[in-house]
Amino acid sequence: MFARKVSMHLKVDGAAEFKKKIESEVIPILRKQAGFLDEITLLYNRATFPEVTKILASVIDGAARVQTYEVLNSTILKTVAAVAA
Repeated sequence: MFARKVSMHLKVDGAAEFKKKIESEVIPILRKQAGFLDEITLLYNRATFPEVTKILASVIDGAARVQTYEVLNSTILKTVAAVAA
């Protein structure tokens, strides 16, 4: 499993608009992603990430920084399974 961390600097007074764009435009795009396997990561880097940065361009200052990590162990799957049971 992989995790991705994206960090960016918001423009002054851009937090409210950033939140609105994340909730209404970015999260729906990310929910369509199948996951973070190698092929999906390539698709994200080539198509999804540029689309997301275009959406957020008016509220961020400079370029976003992306870091990808391999997750060795996670408790989130155990939590989801427990809630579903």
